[in-house]
Amino acid sequence: MFGSSNYKQIDVDFLAQQDAIHLIDIRSENEVRAGGIDGAIHIPMHLLPIRAHELPKDKPVVLYCHSGARSSQACAFLSQNGFDNMHNLNGGILAWARAGKPIVNLI
Repeated sequence: MFGSSNYKQIDVDFLAQQDAIHLIDIRSENEVRAGGIDGAIHIPMHLLPIRAHELPKDKPVVLYCHSGARSSQACAFLSQNGFDNMHNLNGGILAWARAGKPIVNLI
C-alpha cells in the first residue's frame, strides 16, 4: 500500500502493524492534550504549509486527526505539493480508540 503517488486511506489494523512510518497528529493542541497515538509528532493542520519541509518525501507518512476528515484534506494538500507517500488514518483517533489501541500523552 505504501509508495503510491496519491494518498491512501488506511485502517487501524494496518497502522498498528507498521513500524517504519512517520506518524503526524494534525489536531489542535487542546485536542492533543487528551492523548494521541504513541510515536506521533504533533504538527497542527494550520501549520502544515509552513512545516511541510519537516516531512520526509521518501518515506511513508501517516496523518490523523479526530475523525479522519481534516487529515484527509491535509493528505490531499500535501500530495498536491510533491509528497507522494501520504496516508490518512480512516476514522482518525476515534477509530484507534474504538479498536482498543492505546492512547498516550504526546505533550
